[in-house]
Amino acid sequence: MTTTINNRTIMNEVTINAPLQLVWYAWTISERVSEWFAPESVVEAIEGGAYELYFIPGNKTGMNTKGCKITKLVAEKELRFTWKGPDQFESIMNSDNELTTVNVSFESVDPKTSKVIVEHTGFKEDDQWKEAFEWHQMAWSGVLSSLKSALEKGEGNLCCQPID
Repeated sequence: MTTTINNRTIMNEVTINAPLQLVWYAWTISERVSEWFAPESVVEAIEGGAYELYFIPGNKTGMNTKGCKITKLVAEKELRFTWKGPDQFESIMNSDNELTTVNVSFESVDPKTSKVIVEHTGFKEDDQWKEAFEWHQMAWSGVLSSLKSALEKGEGNLCCQPID
């Protein structure tokens, strides 16, 4: 897995021992997303459809991406959606005119192996955004590790869980 940072863009890449169709479904079917990303999700796999993740089940007011939408969808090739950061960054990145964008690209390496590239853009340069940027660097690395583990071993680690 590699992580690259340029001009406030986070890029992560992971190779997964799973066919492309299964990797695509992991991102585009709500029940599958809930196995490795967030415990509750609403994914409407059409352009303009919801891409909402709820990191605390039942909580519709905090720690979620409620209102985020799919802005581009090309089957088994590309998924792009708007993004809201966690509650601690709500004041800088969660209002409708401040949303960042996540672009997920999918490639088949061979019939049993796939590559996923996540590119998260829209971070601003000022100091307020520095912590949000660094947090998302760490989070995307964990998210892709969870995806890989879920598809290869059936053991996803849900992202961003509150600490008891």
